[in-house]
Amino acid sequence: MGLLPLAAVTAGSCWLIGFRTSYLAQVAGLYAIVAALIVRSLPEYHPGPGLGAANCVTLLRATLVLPIAALVPAAGALTGSAYWWIVALAAAALVSDGVDGIVARRTGTASAFGARFDMELDALLLVVLSALLWRSGKVGVWVLLIGALRYLFLGAGWLWRSLRAELPPSARRKTVCVVQGVALVVCLAPVISAAVAPALASAALALLVYSFAADVRWLVQRR
Repeated sequence: MGLLPLAAVTAGSCWLIGFRTSYLAQVAGLYAIVAALIVRSLPEYHPGPGLGAANCVTLLRATLVLPIAALVPAAGALTGSAYWWIVALAAAALVSDGVDGIVARRTGTASAFGARFDMELDALLLVVLSALLWRSGKVGVWVLLIGALRYLFLGAGWLWRSLRAELPPSARRKTVCVVQGVALVVCLAPVISAAVAPALASAALALLVYSFAADVRWLVQRR
């Protein structure tokens, strides 16, 4: 069900940015990868017919994220209007985040798979936005840590068993994640200069480091 929205967003990107049809193929390739991962990870039983209402909402949000991700290789050639389009798509993805959770609770289709799907899409968006911000030239390569910290944490779990334990739900963790997305989107806006963006991004990164440090401390103390 995500193909038509994906095609519409991708076509809009081509029209506004002036990309060639190869961009369409790149977005389609990313969608195929996501679809394959969904099929591979989908449990034998989960609430609701098909993917379920909540997961369909998450899939629709992916149709906003994937066209942005396909812009990373060509970020050096993007103009101001292209960055405004990125800001619009990313802002829509951030605003719609959480809708899937509401739908899951109201329809009784909440599942571990749905929560993981939502979380991985959020993580991908942070990776993409931090990469675009770095490629924009406003902020140094260190901004990639905003998108990479979660994966570094997962990698550390392979070395230290105590870091693999499940973390309890945390409003702090959710809030910090939202702050990262908002900060990156604001920094990408053409009206934010290269003198202001590093300060905003570094403040967001410091908050993210604090959040991960708090989780690591909790896990180590309860190992």
